[in-house]
Amino acid sequence: MQPSTSPRRDHLEFAAALDRVLARTGGSHVWSPHSVGTVLGLLAAGASGRTLDELEALLGPDTKGQLEALDAAVDTGSDPDLATLNGLYVPADLEVLPDFEARVRGRAGAEVGRADFARDAEGVRSRINGKVADVTRGLIRELLPPGGVRPDLRMLLVNALWVKVVWPDPFDPAQTRARTFHTPDGKRRVPTMHRSARLPHAQARGWSMVSLEGDHELVLDVLLPDGRTTAPPPVSAEVLADLYRERSSQQVELTLPRFRVETDTSLLEPLAAVGVRRMATDEARFDGISPEPLRADEILHQSVLRVDEKGAEGAAATAVMMLRAAFTPTRPVRFTVDRPFVFVLRRRESVLFLGRVTDPVDPGPAA
Repeated sequence: MQPSTSPRRDHLEFAAALDRVLARTGGSHVWSPHSVGTVLGLLAAGASGRTLDELEALLGPDTKGQLEALDAAVDTGSDPDLATLNGLYVPADLEVLPDFEARVRGRAGAEVGRADFARDAEGVRSRINGKVADVTRGLIRELLPPGGVRPDLRMLLVNALWVKVVWPDPFDPAQTRARTFHTPDGKRRVPTMHRSARLPHAQARGWSMVSLEGDHELVLDVLLPDGRTTAPPPVSAEVLADLYRERSSQQVELTLPRFRVETDTSLLEPLAAVGVRRMATDEARFDGISPEPLRADEILHQSVLRVDEKGAEGAAATAVMMLRAAFTPTRPVRFTVDRPFVFVLRRRESVLFLGRVTDPVDPGPAA
């Protein structure tokens, strides 16, 4: 079995760093390093000075190469089960520099358009939410909340992602039955799938991993810490890189709960916690985007992922809202998933979704 492509190391470092902040003690969560990484990479393309330094400290210095890898991961080609949006929306009186506009237009699913925030903020909100809902097949219907689009908004940068994974060898629904799962609050019986097959498996640094490969190079990795803890630590880039390096085909008896997990969060505070602070202040430097001084006012993110007998379906969306900044001077292996676990949904060199399940919420049988 030829191992699937592993994500880039700088992308893994970014994903693991932000995940440590986003993980909720005792709770499930999911987010998209691909979606968030895309909008941050575009912001880095238009940033300078310390604003750029902070973004590169999180993303890595090769933001151009990382954006290219993220684009390649959502290159839909003839694949109908993958969709993306990269939208840039500005009022008519904001000058966008040609190089930055070209970077956005060069992305998969690109759209650059005018938005009358001052006179029709609610109309803009409705229109963008509609676009995101279309791309995510209705899984994310309201990325921008009521009142979330202000009349003084100067720029809106949006990324959306939808992916559907089909297992070539699906789980047999007849073998799905209630099994014990050890949640942080105690044991609970949850619908659990079963499959016996040769699968990619790895062990490294106190973790084990099994990979479920779907069509079109899509792969779902399920990670378990070796100790029977109900509070697994955040997974590090080193752990992920070593697990991907140690993969080999093994006969695996896999039991895995069906699950659905979703998260809706603001990212400004988590980003500040990992050192990206300046872009939300009047000291922000985005002079590669526009001659007008801009700063980030809010970054919203939503993600949802469902896994069942037939495959997986995930959606994510991220919106960066920017205001005018005040000018400042320049300065047989048994793999039984019966306790909280971490998951990674990836394609090529990109992590599409990363999260954990501590208490599975059953989405119901595969339709």
